[in-house]
Amino acid sequence: MRIHHLRSATFVIESGERFILIDPMLSAKGALPPFSVMRFRAQKNPTVDLPSNAQAILAKVTHALITHSQTFGFKPLQHSDHLDAPGEAFLTQGNIPVATPAKDKAYLEKYGINVEQGVGDWQTVDFAGGKLTAVPAQHGHGWIHTMMANGCGFVLELPGEPSIYISGDTVLTDEVKRALKELKPEITVVAAGQAQVDMGQPLLMPTDEVMEFIRLSPGRVVANHMEALNHCPVDRPMLRRALESQGLSHKVLIPEDGEVLEV
Repeated sequence: MRIHHLRSATFVIESGERFILIDPMLSAKGALPPFSVMRFRAQKNPTVDLPSNAQAILAKVTHALITHSQTFGFKPLQHSDHLDAPGEAFLTQGNIPVATPAKDKAYLEKYGINVEQGVGDWQTVDFAGGKLTAVPAQHGHGWIHTMMANGCGFVLELPGEPSIYISGDTVLTDEVKRALKELKPEITVVAAGQAQVDMGQPLLMPTDEVMEFIRLSPGRVVANHMEALNHCPVDRPMLRRALESQGLSHKVLIPEDGEVLEV
């Protein structure tokens, strides 16, 4: 299995002839508004361009997973860092088969996306020649998560490959811990940027929770969702320092944009 890290939470899993795109944010640098204007510098998003090898990888995509998208079915509240307008166009023009949380299925279909599977919490379905299990995600601590698109993570099991848990935009919950302990994914992916908007608590795991997630992970961990959005204060050097202080550096891969990981 190869993981092609593109940017933020967007990456592609390569397995044989399958290229599975995760959470396509494909906008040019600065095409989206800031996600925070008071807590952090009001910089337009994404804060970096896609890497130079992105188009070559995207041209091979056969399937896609979208961990979350809609909030209250209101288009302006769509989580564009996981599905933006260019991402939608890419999926619709290529008629790419998509798996997503069951609650988002009708919303995405309304915009012409080919949703092959709408997956309920803890449901296991066939997808991309393998098995896909949805793990509930809580997008933030405190009241803020009720205003966010609480989606899911996915555990993907492909023939002849290590199982991989894409935890999605979530804080560390009992259900996330259950997935790690019971499903025992061989690779895990954690959103480590500690995103915050101008109100409320973090929308993603604070660094202490990221460290616990890594300790609980049975195998290697890939850390992403950093250095591409103005509301994510944790960057790669900060995460590396935290890992070194906790003696966890050996377990974690922190890909650069455009990097390919052999896992």
